[in-house]
Amino acid sequence: MILRGGLDRRLRAALPGLLALFLGCASGEELPAPGFVEREPARPYTPSKALQEFEASENEPYKLGEGDMVAVQVWEKSDLSGNQVIGPDGAITVPVIGTMRIAGMTREDAAASIAKGLSKFYTGVSVTVKVEQYVANRITVVGRVKSPGVLRFEKSPTLLEVIARAGGFPEAPVNAPPVNLTHCAVIRGRDKMAWIDLKSLSDGREPALNLRLRADDLVLVPEDGDLPIYVLGQVARPGPLRFVRGMTFLDAIAQAGGPSRDSLPSNILLVRPSQNRRVVVSIDDILGPVNTSNVALENGDIIYVPTNILADVGYLLEKLNPWSWFFAYQTVRNPR
Repeated sequence: MILRGGLDRRLRAALPGLLALFLGCASGEELPAPGFVEREPARPYTPSKALQEFEASENEPYKLGEGDMVAVQVWEKSDLSGNQVIGPDGAITVPVIGTMRIAGMTREDAAASIAKGLSKFYTGVSVTVKVEQYVANRITVVGRVKSPGVLRFEKSPTLLEVIARAGGFPEAPVNAPPVNLTHCAVIRGRDKMAWIDLKSLSDGREPALNLRLRADDLVLVPEDGDLPIYVLGQVARPGPLRFVRGMTFLDAIAQAGGPSRDSLPSNILLVRPSQNRRVVVSIDDILGPVNTSNVALENGDIIYVPTNILADVGYLLEKLNPWSWFFAYQTVRNPR
């Protein structure tokens, strides 16, 4: 208990600075929660250097995934060949071998893995794997496009290819104000986001903004003025939330389903890109008798709920073998 408590105190002390660096906001001025001043947000475009690191490789091989239909061909052994659909567990069933997990592998790696399994029963076996139907390589498009939804691709598409497949941008109805699209966001996983200057991309001034996307990326195209709130990290439902005037920090956390059990709610980072400001907020302070931390949000604000590093340590301990447990126990029992 002493070891855990000391570790917890050191981690809590270091986390605010680490989180700020992680989100690229370490240069922003840290203010107390009431110090945020509401004003019209600037467009938080991601710097070109960061976009280069965000972009997927053009020649990145396709990785098999859940739902893909693959044709397994074992040469000269038709009884072992056939079509398979990769299940939710990422596996297929190969005759003689049984269940094999191939999700996350390339076609070549999957073929080599199957051939290795069959080599225990046959000599000189040759295997090929072909994708008959691509399902796993999907991009989700939401916002101001003609046909929002989930799109599937045979290879890593570019941002413009995704927007084109989604029908392009909608036109305003007759006698209505024009649709003002100035920016879009590419959201990757639970904690990565890139903001793109859509006008510079669509008129050809900056073709480098045409990022090559990865499977499961989400493309958000908001209308200017419809910039949402983003709640990322360890919450039940991470992602964008529709901004409503008067929305508070606690409102956004609640709409995202609340912090998960692996979160660190005492070190939640609130970022306001429009002012290059950040503040660390604690749920305990908001729920306390004197509430000064329930900040009124602006559209475009980003809330990041970090992982409790002790949860990562617990996961690691779960993977240790019994000898490692014995060594850890002896170390704590007999410290030098």
